[in-house]
Amino acid sequence: MSYSVSPIGFVRSCFKEKFAIPRQPQLAPAARGVLELVPPFDQAHALDGLEQVSHVWLLFLFHQALEAEPRLRVRPPRLGGNRMVGVFATRSTHRPNGIGQSVVRLERIESGRLQLSGIDLLDGTPVLDIKPYVPYADAIEDARNGLASDAPELIAVRWTEASLQQAHREALRLDEPLQELIEQCLAQDPRPAYQTPKPERRYGTRLWDVEVRWHYPDPESITVLEVSRMPR
Repeated sequence: MSYSVSPIGFVRSCFKEKFAIPRQPQLAPAARGVLELVPPFDQAHALDGLEQVSHVWLLFLFHQALEAEPRLRVRPPRLGGNRMVGVFATRSTHRPNGIGQSVVRLERIESGRLQLSGIDLLDGTPVLDIKPYVPYADAIEDARNGLASDAPELIAVRWTEASLQQAHREALRLDEPLQELIEQCLAQDPRPAYQTPKPERRYGTRLWDVEVRWHYPDPESITVLEVSRMPR
């Protein structure tokens, strides 16, 4: 038996590529985006009452990680990338039906659009449903997860004088908290867990229309080297 689903909207996100996206929502509060609803879900009465809600669950598709063959075991980055566990014990993007879920902050509602923050969604992500976060039911005091009991450890993020000035300039142009976004994303150390990079190796990702480049001068810190606007 098979079923078909259709998106109710698409996310326009600060994350333009997968590398350096936080591995869970709410880990980068400065990460912002917009959920643009499609007809008929963009009508005002479909959102009536949602203004009383601070956070929402988004059910979405990992549209750039859909696979023809299901994976039964995966290597979570949280476990160092070299230990395999069952797919249902993880939040890996390699899902049987490509379905993900994130709880995000609902900043405000506009005409057919939801302004969001604390997101971990790639630009263009198809959203299948919206559900309100219900604190008394969704926050379980005695819940446990032996594979991910604590928030990830953070790595120090430093700046060169030039890159910090560049970040401030681009933040003003974008009217976005760009420095905070870069620091919150990079502090989670986006490199593969099994990789020890050489100091001369540079990494990069795109946030909004800005390219951010950094390196690891030592295994315990990141230095942002350049923040530059992408050519059109």
